[in-house]
Amino acid sequence: MYAIVDLETTGGQPTQDRITEVAIFIHDGTQVVDQFSTLLNPGRPIPFFITQLTGITDDMVRDAPRFHEVARKIVELTEGCVFVAHNVRFDYSFLKKEFADLGYNYSRKTLCTVRLSRSLIPGQPSYSLGKLCQNIGIPLEGRHRAAGDAAATTVLFDRLLKITQQEEALSNPNTTAAETLAAVDATAPSGRKPTKQPSPKRVAAVQEAIKTALLPPNITPEKVASLPQEAGVYYFHNEQGEVIYVGKSINIYKRIQQHFAVDYKSRKSLEFKNSISDITWELTGSELVALLYESHEIKRLKPLYNRQQRRSVFPAGIFLRTDEQGYKRLYYGRADDHAVSHPLIALTNQFKAKGFLFHKVAKFNLCQKLCDLYKTQGACFDYQVHRCKGACLGLEAPEEYNKRVEEAIESFTYEHSSFVVIGRGRTELEKTVVVVEHGRYLGFGYVDTETFSARKLADFKEIITRYNDNKDVQQIIRQYLRTKHKDKVKIFK
Repeated sequence: MYAIVDLETTGGQPTQDRITEVAIFIHDGTQVVDQFSTLLNPGRPIPFFITQLTGITDDMVRDAPRFHEVARKIVELTEGCVFVAHNVRFDYSFLKKEFADLGYNYSRKTLCTVRLSRSLIPGQPSYSLGKLCQNIGIPLEGRHRAAGDAAATTVLFDRLLKITQQEEALSNPNTTAAETLAAVDATAPSGRKPTKQPSPKRVAAVQEAIKTALLPPNITPEKVASLPQEAGVYYFHNEQGEVIYVGKSINIYKRIQQHFAVDYKSRKSLEFKNSISDITWELTGSELVALLYESHEIKRLKPLYNRQQRRSVFPAGIFLRTDEQGYKRLYYGRADDHAVSHPLIALTNQFKAKGFLFHKVAKFNLCQKLCDLYKTQGACFDYQVHRCKGACLGLEAPEEYNKRVEEAIESFTYEHSSFVVIGRGRTELEKTVVVVEHGRYLGFGYVDTETFSARKLADFKEIITRYNDNKDVQQIIRQYLRTKHKDKVKIFK
């Protein structure tokens, strides 16, 4: 049994928008056996552009039921059914969110008619519901209304099931002409008696569609199966071959499976998923090299869906200024608010930057007030408990206080000025090499463990590919070295 569903909503964000109309057609694999549709009161105004698109107004839904009033009906109607929709993740995500707000976990197997259409009706110029129906001769009345779109999706789904039946009939040499004509007749009366058993080819096609419902429409199960379970950088491409997203993982296969398994929270994220037409990758062996190479590739390619990382993955930081009394004062803030001053260390957000600064204040007996962590006209709290030496009151000389500030700043940087991180390679006979010299990241490379021998830093510098040093890669290396990694760190003076 299949529940063919279409929703109209107040917008494209399941986390904040609500359903305004629902339509469900129950299909037994041969014909429609039940249906339900209703407007819903979303409990909020419908935006004007949504009214323009759907024709649904606030007046129309004012006396309509709320979702909780029809929730039981939806559960009972779709119980034991495969949830079918055109771009199924959108409709399914909205219903799951509505049920979650009621404290109920709504879970169904899903099937996407976009993916099934691409598989069984290849070569169409567009697979949007309106254009696809127009191109293959399916009437679509009441476009952008739940009942109209669900009815058209039902006809499309029925047509897709008949295609599998047609292919099976044509491929069977024992099939009679009458049987073949009956199989290809897309206009057969809907009241005919259902066959006792659906055809094996139909079952296989539907099962494959259910199994692959979470995948982007243009990505085949074979492509996913070919993904390596190794560390590296991966690329999502659109139909034009352009890179639209760059990611990294210690297991590319598992990470991309996670991408496709999530419930999408907005129309934009659904558009992102549906635009993925190919996946390529670059193995790195090392997690650190994957992190560094991902950062480089995002800055080089500027992918559309890496917009936030493209700007900076570390938008907050710790800064330094000297006040009129000569005290060096550390403080935290947003990195993009300081066009002239660069942060001494960049961090992922202001909450982490504040916590980092509190830690350094405690470790080096700095003044909370001079670090903008304690707002007061008098002494800071630490002075009252004898942890601050009185810089906040001018009782400690700037020269003495500033020595500890410099010690704190030194702790921001790498523990050693020049070093090499040697990690896993792409094969058992290979190692990765990341080189930092005088606190500056130079790049990374790969070496053959059987032939490469190095004594000096210069030997490692000769075999790496040079990459730009910036605050993002500096922070990546610092954070990685603080983890429980298994790489070897070779120090040079």
